[in-house]
Amino acid sequence: MISPARQIAFDVLRKVQQGGYASDLLLQRSAPLDSRDAGLASEIVFGCLRYQAQLDYLIARRVPRPPDPEVQIALRMGIYQLRYLDRIPPHAAVGESVELVKRIHKASAAGLVNAILRKTDRTPVPWPDRATDLSMPAWLLERWDRHFGKQKATRIAAAFLQPAETHIANTGRIQDIGAQSIVPFLDLHPGQTLLDLCAAPGNKTAQAIQCGARVVACDIHLHRLTQMRDLNCPLVVLDGTQPLPFRSKFDRILIDAPCSGTGTLGRNPEIKWRLQPSDLIDLHAKQVALVRQALDHLCPGGRLVYSTCSLEKEENEQVIQAFPGAWQTTERLPGLNPGDGFFVATFAAS
Repeated sequence: MISPARQIAFDVLRKVQQGGYASDLLLQRSAPLDSRDAGLASEIVFGCLRYQAQLDYLIARRVPRPPDPEVQIALRMGIYQLRYLDRIPPHAAVGESVELVKRIHKASAAGLVNAILRKTDRTPVPWPDRATDLSMPAWLLERWDRHFGKQKATRIAAAFLQPAETHIANTGRIQDIGAQSIVPFLDLHPGQTLLDLCAAPGNKTAQAIQCGARVVACDIHLHRLTQMRDLNCPLVVLDGTQPLPFRSKFDRILIDAPCSGTGTLGRNPEIKWRLQPSDLIDLHAKQVALVRQALDHLCPGGRLVYSTCSLEKEENEQVIQAFPGAWQTTERLPGLNPGDGFFVATFAAS
C-alpha cells in the first residue's frame, strides 16, 4: 500500500519536472486529503525541491550513473524522509518508495531503491562544494556572490532552505509580507486613478482599492483576470509591452512585473532548477517595454512604481537605468528581511 500523501507527492514532483508549479499542483491534488496527509505531501514535495542538490549528491555516491527520472524522484523522496524528517518510520519511507517504483512499472529498479534507502542514515556528510551545501545552482550562487557579496549571498541561499512563512494581509488575502510592502510606495489617496498593469492574482489590487483609489486592473491572461472578479474595479485583458488602449493618463501606475521570481525560492524552489541565464535577457526586454508603455500614460506630477520579486540586476537596476530620471530604489533580501525578496523603484513625474 502507498499512502495518499506519498502518492500525491510523487505525482506532483513528476509534474514539476515537466514544468508545473508545486504550489498550484498541491492545491489541486491535496483537496481530498485530510490535513495531516496534505501536510505530509507538501513537506515531501517542497523538501525534495529545496534540498535537491544534496539529495542528488547522496544518490550519485551510490549509483554509478543517473537513474531513470521517475526512479530518481522516488529516491529523493525516500532519502528526504529518512534524513530530514522526524517522526517518519524508516520502514514506511523505504517500503513506500519501493512500491512507488513498482507501481510505475520500474520493478527492475525496486531492488536498487531498496538497497540505497536501507543504507541511508543521518550521518553528517561533507558536501563537495558550497553550492551543494546550500542546494543552489552554482551559476546562480556565483551571481549573488558578485552582486551582494559572499556573506549576504550565503544568508539568502540558506534562507531559501527554510519553509516560507504564511501571512494574512489586511485585505483578508494570503500575501507575503514583502509583497504587502509594495503598494505603500504608490502613496495613494482616495479618488486617485491607478493603472495596475500586471494585476493578477489581485493581491496588490485589493490593497490599492482599500486605499480608496479608482483602479483599472490589467493582465495579459484572461483566466487570471477572471479570478479577480470579486474586486470592485474594471478588468482589462492586454499586453502591457504594447501601446496601451487608454485615452486618459493616470495619477499612479503600478508595474508588478513578471520576473524570474528568484526572490521567492523558499516558496517556489523549483524555479532555481529550471531558470537559465538566457531567461534573464528575455525578461529584461519585456520589463523595459512595460515601463516604456506605462510612462506614456503617467500624469504630470504622478508616480510610477516598478517592482519585481527578483534578485537579479538585469530585472531590477538595469531596467530603470534605461529611463533617465530621479528613480528611488529599495530592496528586500531573504535572510536579511522578513518574507520574500523584492526590488522596488519609484519614479515621480515632473
